[in-house]
Amino acid sequence: MAPAEHGSREVGTRAILDALLDGDAAESPDLRDLFEGLGRRGFGMLLFVAALPAFIPIPVGGAVSGPLVVLIAAQLLIGLRKPWLPGFIAERAPRRQALARFERIVDPWLRRLERLVRPRLSGVLDHRLGTAFTGLLLLLLGVLLALPIPLTNYVFGGIILLFALALLERDGALMLAAWGIGLAALATTGALSGGLVAMVEGLATRWG
Repeated sequence: MAPAEHGSREVGTRAILDALLDGDAAESPDLRDLFEGLGRRGFGMLLFVAALPAFIPIPVGGAVSGPLVVLIAAQLLIGLRKPWLPGFIAERAPRRQALARFERIVDPWLRRLERLVRPRLSGVLDHRLGTAFTGLLLLLLGVLLALPIPLTNYVFGGIILLFALALLERDGALMLAAWGIGLAALATTGALSGGLVAMVEGLATRWG
């Protein structure tokens, strides 16, 4: 079941993570039940889950997370009001023991951020152009996360978590910060990639 509201304020990220972890550690939560009733905040919850494999020290972590992030980003880009997951993905969520490991990794950072985030600047989150721009940036970050670029899973995964937290906490100011950090990461990756290509082409010309 989706987490209940406390008073007039919507539940925050901590309560949603607790709901994900509530149950048998060897079983997987039902994602569709959890994001039911969350509206656009459900995109944030799914981004949290999608980012999980990027923080697991396995070579294919980004290759798993990236396509999931792209799927969620595409729905934001086209303006869906609430997330949709195909059944084969919704029924194969990570087991709660994997989610617990993920929570231990992000918990110190999440505790720091929770002192700063709050619902504000909702227009950044609700405006059609703002939602589309969020989707576009996440789509590009998801593509980069899926690529086998060394030492980048934690970087791109961390940025995607900022987007997730902004959506979950309805914090438009944090979303603006996520936009800026995301753009910087995309520009830096593009510049480094261009420099690498130029270097390889230069070596090929020199030794060709």
